Amino acid sequence: MRVFYVNFNSWRQVILLAFCVLGTAGLFTLAMLREPAASPVSTKHSPIIYRVKTDKKLVALTFDISWGTKTPGPVLDILKKEKLRCTFFLSGPWVKKYPDIAKRIAADGHEIASHGHRHINLSQLPEEEIKNEIKLAHQNILAVTGKEPNLIRTPNGDYDAKVLQAAAAVGYSVIQWDADSLDWKNPGVDTIIRRVTTLTRPGSIVLLHASDSCQQTDAALPAVISELRKQGYKMVTVSELLRHGPGVIE
Repeated sequence: MRVFYVNFNSWRQVILLAFCVLGTAGLFTLAMLREPAASPVSTKHSPIIYRVKTDKKLVALTFDISWGTKTPGPVLDILKKEKLRCTFFLSGPWVKKYPDIAKRIAADGHEIASHGHRHINLSQLPEEEIKNEIKLAHQNILAVTGKEPNLIRTPNGDYDAKVLQAAAAVGYSVIQWDADSLDWKNPGVDTIIRRVTTLTRPGSIVLLHASDSCQQTDAALPAVISELRKQGYKMVTVSELLRHGPGVIE
């Protein structure tokens, strides 16, 4: 009669291996049956941005500058006193002509953006010339402030599909506004205050100017800031605003 000897240590190893294989297969099956993870919320922006789609009471005050030296200083003084950082759209020639003011805007912590080179309607130019206008402004702004902008507000707010395509090709997003202060018309301090504080909604981008042709902006600004705060708004830069939702046309 034959006697069989069982090596229990070997059998333990075989059983353990079998359990590992079965366990791995089970986990794989569960993984296959499980629903796929939810995709992140989309923050894809429109080719041109008028406001940001958000329920948060955030608003971006923006200032265009193309000429002059008298208005920027008082505006910057007010923003510094109120501890606000805003977005300044600067034209290339202005930055080159008044580097000290441009450097102060950057040093005060404001976001530097482009207002193009020549103050002309870009839609009237060929696409390659549009790109060149944007690049020239970019070079001036970078040389003076050390900042590389990627946001542009086209001169006069003028654009068409060709302008949007050219801007995107050189790495820029086009920023418009949904709340126009009309300060460029010098309509009166009270009108500027009323327009900004009544047109603003969550995600608004407010159009203001700090060029010398706009002679009432600095007088209206303290009341604009105070009233927006009373309404519960926090004022941020355009780039900060864009982190809270997609930039949209509506």
